[in-house]
Amino acid sequence: MSAEDAAASFDPLRPRLTRIAYRMLGSVADAEDVVQEAFVRWMGTDRTAVREPEAFLRRVVTRLCLDQIKSARARRETYVGPWLPEPIVEEEEEADDVTLPLMLALERLSPLERAAFLLHDVFGVSFDEIAETIQRDPAACRQLASRARSHVRGARPRFEVSKEKGLEIAEAFFAASRSGDMGGLRSLLAADVSLYSDGGGKVHAGLKPIYGIDDMIKLHASLARFFVKDMSQVVRYGMINGLPGFVTIEPGGVLQTTALAIGEDGIEAIYVMRNPDKLEHLRPH
Repeated sequence: MSAEDAAASFDPLRPRLTRIAYRMLGSVADAEDVVQEAFVRWMGTDRTAVREPEAFLRRVVTRLCLDQIKSARARRETYVGPWLPEPIVEEEEEADDVTLPLMLALERLSPLERAAFLLHDVFGVSFDEIAETIQRDPAACRQLASRARSHVRGARPRFEVSKEKGLEIAEAFFAASRSGDMGGLRSLLAADVSLYSDGGGKVHAGLKPIYGIDDMIKLHASLARFFVKDMSQVVRYGMINGLPGFVTIEPGGVLQTTALAIGEDGIEAIYVMRNPDKLEHLRPH
């Protein structure tokens, strides 16, 4: 088979393979690198001997991700401030329920637990295939996935918000937080709301999370003074890692995403990405 044949059989699988790699690694750039390495290996494989290309390539991508996770975690130990995964805005194709809080919970799992949980619970892969991929027996893979499930249970959405309602709340949050309407903002927030801001040491961002409605109101009251002089510009509203939110250009020209986890009592968590290295894929070209 020619290089053209290899590409023709690989390209339809690339989006799904990239989704697996991204959920394993939390990085768009690293996921794309892994999938490109899988393509290089596919080019060098005797493809006539591969009965199921998708299963074969899933195994390759998962193993490459497992190799990468160790070094990625070592880098995160020296990361400045809270670490958040790179934001993905509105993945319409094959949307799943891996929201931003769940991705953060996955970070606390062992690499093998993460692989077993994602492959089985999110991507519907059989435990027999997972066993072959991570070189454990199927019973051990079931146990890994079960253990992972119990660890991440609290991060699964407990309160369903429609996309339309979520984006309506996101618009109201933007309007209140930028206009200095602290009463309107307070009405949108849950009492135990938290805020995580990832600047990666590259731009100004909170070095620690903020917890509780009173501290959140104080923060936004102080920020509102800056918005009077230099108002945020909305690029778009949309779903960010499964949560309603918006992409903005902030004072000083900083590109930013804001994602809102919404519960029964209002906005429970706010995730702000400001690290320019993690927003490069969203920058208008």
